[in-house]
Amino acid sequence: MKTKRGLIKFILFSLITFGIYPIVVYSLISEEINVTATPHDGKHTMHYCWIFFILSWLTLGIATLVWWHRICNRIGNELSHRNLQYSFSAADFWLWGILGSLIVIGPFVFIHKLMKAMNFINADWNRGNK
Repeated sequence: MKTKRGLIKFILFSLITFGIYPIVVYSLISEEINVTATPHDGKHTMHYCWIFFILSWLTLGIATLVWWHRICNRIGNELSHRNLQYSFSAADFWLWGILGSLIVIGPFVFIHKLMKAMNFINADWNRGNK
Protein backbone atom coordinates (compact mmCIF):
# COMPACT_ATOMS: atom_id res chain seq x y z
CA MET A 1 0.00 0.00 0.00
CA LYS A 2 1.08 3.57 -0.63
CA THR A 3 3.23 5.26 1.99
CA LYS A 4 4.43 8.40 0.21
CA ARG A 5 1.36 10.59 0.22
CA GLY A 6 1.96 14.23 1.00
CA LEU A 7 0.28 17.60 1.06
CA ILE A 8 2.28 19.27 -1.73
CA LYS A 9 1.67 16.39 -4.14
CA PHE A 10 -2.00 16.39 -3.15
CA ILE A 11 -2.40 20.12 -3.85
CA LEU A 12 -0.50 20.05 -7.15
CA PHE A 13 -2.31 17.01 -8.55
CA SER A 14 -5.65 18.42 -7.37
CA LEU A 15 -5.02 21.55 -9.42
CA ILE A 16 -3.73 19.67 -12.46
CA THR A 17 -6.67 17.23 -12.51
CA PHE A 18 -9.28 19.87 -11.70
CA GLY A 19 -10.33 18.18 -8.47
CA ILE A 20 -10.38 14.55 -9.60
CA TYR A 21 -7.23 13.56 -7.68
CA PRO A 22 -8.78 14.12 -4.21
CA ILE A 23 -11.68 11.82 -5.13
CA VAL A 24 -9.20 9.11 -6.12
CA VAL A 25 -7.09 9.56 -2.96
CA TYR A 26 -10.08 9.53 -0.61
CA SER A 27 -11.44 6.46 -2.42
CA LEU A 28 -8.12 4.68 -1.93
CA ILE A 29 -8.04 5.68 1.74
CA SER A 30 -11.52 4.22 2.27
CA GLU A 31 -10.40 0.96 0.64
CA GLU A 32 -7.10 0.84 2.54
CA ILE A 33 -8.67 1.36 5.96
CA ASN A 34 -11.06 -1.48 5.19
CA VAL A 35 -8.16 -3.78 4.31
CA THR A 36 -6.10 -2.89 7.38
CA ALA A 37 -8.77 -2.49 10.06
CA THR A 38 -11.71 -4.74 9.16
CA PRO A 39 -10.02 -8.02 10.19
CA HIS A 40 -9.90 -6.94 13.83
CA ASP A 41 -12.67 -4.33 14.23
CA GLY A 42 -15.30 -5.93 11.99
CA LYS A 43 -16.42 -2.58 10.56
CA HIS A 44 -16.70 -1.48 6.94
CA THR A 45 -16.23 2.07 5.69
CA MET A 46 -18.38 3.02 2.71
CA HIS A 47 -16.43 3.80 -0.46
CA TYR A 48 -15.90 7.53 -0.89
CA CYS A 49 -17.41 7.59 -4.40
CA TRP A 50 -20.80 6.53 -2.99
CA ILE A 51 -20.65 9.44 -0.58
CA PHE A 52 -19.36 11.99 -3.07
CA PHE A 53 -21.52 11.18 -6.08
CA ILE A 54 -24.78 9.97 -4.52
CA LEU A 55 -25.34 10.47 -0.79
CA SER A 56 -23.81 13.91 -0.45
CA TRP A 57 -26.36 15.75 -2.52
CA LEU A 58 -29.26 13.56 -1.33
CA THR A 59 -28.56 14.45 2.30
CA LEU A 60 -27.48 18.04 1.67
CA GLY A 61 -23.94 17.24 2.77
CA ILE A 62 -24.77 15.60 6.10
CA ALA A 63 -23.70 12.13 4.93
CA THR A 64 -20.31 13.55 4.00
CA LEU A 65 -19.78 14.99 7.47
CA VAL A 66 -20.82 11.71 9.09
CA TRP A 67 -18.53 9.74 6.75
CA TRP A 68 -15.52 11.96 7.56
CA HIS A 69 -16.24 11.77 11.29
CA ARG A 70 -16.40 7.98 11.21
CA ILE A 71 -13.37 7.38 8.99
CA CYS A 72 -11.21 9.75 11.03
CA ASN A 73 -12.15 7.94 14.24
CA ARG A 74 -11.50 4.60 12.54
CA ILE A 75 -8.05 5.75 11.38
CA GLY A 76 -7.28 6.97 14.91
CA ASN A 77 -8.40 3.64 16.37
CA GLU A 78 -6.23 1.78 13.86
CA LEU A 79 -3.22 3.88 14.84
CA SER A 80 -3.84 2.96 18.48
CA HIS A 81 -4.41 -0.71 17.65
CA ARG A 82 -1.06 -0.82 15.85
CA ASN A 83 0.69 1.08 18.69
CA LEU A 84 1.74 3.83 16.30
CA GLN A 85 2.65 7.03 18.13
CA TYR A 86 0.58 9.51 16.15
CA SER A 87 -2.58 11.30 17.24
CA PHE A 88 -5.47 11.47 14.80
CA SER A 89 -9.25 11.37 15.33
CA ALA A 90 -12.54 12.95 14.35
CA ALA A 91 -11.51 15.94 16.45
CA ASP A 92 -8.89 16.73 13.81
CA PHE A 93 -11.59 16.73 11.14
CA TRP A 94 -13.90 19.02 13.10
CA LEU A 95 -11.18 21.36 14.40
CA TRP A 96 -8.86 21.56 11.40
CA GLY A 97 -11.05 20.51 8.49
CA ILE A 98 -14.22 22.40 9.41
CA LEU A 99 -13.49 25.05 12.04
CA GLY A 100 -10.00 25.62 10.61
CA SER A 101 -11.59 26.79 7.37
CA LEU A 102 -12.07 30.11 9.10
CA ILE A 103 -8.30 30.62 9.10
CA VAL A 104 -7.93 29.20 5.56
CA ILE A 105 -5.00 26.86 6.34
CA GLY A 106 -7.03 24.54 8.57
CA PRO A 107 -8.15 22.13 5.83
CA PHE A 108 -4.55 21.86 4.62
CA VAL A 109 -3.41 20.92 8.13
CA PHE A 110 -6.18 18.31 8.24
CA ILE A 111 -5.19 16.79 4.89
CA HIS A 112 -1.55 16.70 5.99
CA LYS A 113 -2.49 14.88 9.21
CA LEU A 114 -4.74 12.47 7.30
CA MET A 115 -2.03 11.61 4.77
CA LYS A 116 0.56 11.17 7.52
CA ALA A 117 -1.73 8.89 9.55
CA MET A 118 -2.48 6.71 6.52
CA ASN A 119 1.22 6.60 5.60
CA PHE A 120 1.98 5.24 9.09
CA ILE A 121 -0.80 2.64 8.94
CA ASN A 122 0.15 1.52 5.43
CA ALA A 123 3.85 1.31 6.28
CA ASP A 124 3.03 -0.86 9.29
CA TRP A 125 0.76 -3.03 7.13
CA ASN A 126 3.50 -3.36 4.48
CA ARG A 127 5.94 -4.55 7.16
CA GLY A 128 3.58 -7.42 7.85
CA ASN A 129 2.37 -6.30 11.28
CA LYS A 130 -1.22 -7.27 10.60
